[in-house]
Amino acid sequence: MDGANEANGPLPRDQILLGDSLELMAGLPAQSVDMIFADPPYNMQLKRDLRRPNDSVVDAVDDEWDKFSGFQAYDRFTMEWLTQARRLLKDDGTLWVIGSYHNIYRVGAILQDLGFWILNDVVWRKTNPMPNFRGRRFTNAHETLIWCTKSEEQKRYTFNYDALKVLNDDLQMRSDWLLPICSGGERLKLDGEKAHTTQKPEALLYRVMLAATQAGDLVLDPFFGTGTTGAVAKRLGRHFIGLEREEKYVRVAEERIRQVQPVEGDGLEITRSKRQEPRVPFGRVIESGLLAPGQILFDQSRRYAAKVRADGSLVCADATGSIHKIGAHVQGLSACNGWTFWHFDVEGRPVSIDVLRQKLRSELT
Repeated sequence: MDGANEANGPLPRDQILLGDSLELMAGLPAQSVDMIFADPPYNMQLKRDLRRPNDSVVDAVDDEWDKFSGFQAYDRFTMEWLTQARRLLKDDGTLWVIGSYHNIYRVGAILQDLGFWILNDVVWRKTNPMPNFRGRRFTNAHETLIWCTKSEEQKRYTFNYDALKVLNDDLQMRSDWLLPICSGGERLKLDGEKAHTTQKPEALLYRVMLAATQAGDLVLDPFFGTGTTGAVAKRLGRHFIGLEREEKYVRVAEERIRQVQPVEGDGLEITRSKRQEPRVPFGRVIESGLLAPGQILFDQSRRYAAKVRADGSLVCADATGSIHKIGAHVQGLSACNGWTFWHFDVEGRPVSIDVLRQKLRSELT
């Protein structure tokens, strides 16, 4: 689709806009997108053909869209698109930008100059990088992603910490991601050649979106290329806006996205943190009849016991109070999570009262 929308017009959700990214961004309404993923030109500055030891030419990034007259021109371009990006992000949105050593440090400095606040730099470590054919440098085996909020003062933003931890076999997700480059059947072809020289793997975008968006969020990609962002967004139940100046890339991206089968229903659900779940007071468990006044609670090893009262408090031999206060009191501690400490009896087996809280939470959601 050609052209951009008027500032007060409807958002072009799930569409690719053909044209100059800066002009198209200027036509979108302020604070309208939840996340931006940007894979801008790297300004590779190649001066000559790159050849293998057998003298064959490497298919390197030598496209016209990656060429700038110098660092000053590249910095001006970067300042302009990042200024628009900051305008378009919602106040709780985040920006991801990926680059190589050719450009990422310049981009990072300009991000900070504009007031963005860097949350993480993530290293994408490639399992199968292109070798260094001349043998005069280390093999370039990684790229860097910068993740940031609009400002240091921004406290609200999406980070699905628990979902990323589950994705990583219950280990906290680190900032170094080991993923293969785009190759094989995933690499798109046009007339028998690579459709795009810097196509990113869908696994990379999957992790970014799982980390920093919710189902239904709107993701903007100002350098859309062959549509990896759009394909993953559709698959994960997110919306996208793609901006791309090369018509051949738009055609490839549209066909690619058309073939994506989105995940539906509860398949889109992710593991949420306790802080995101509805608050359930212990008194609600009593009101619902899941536990009765007078019922005895105990710890898992049955060393301590307390009686439930009608108002949701507990009473033990020498104190009364909340499940947390009495749990701490009987152990001689300053604090205690009463939900995980106290248990009730089910056919002779101790069951955590947290099971009852989760039951009520599921009813609320």
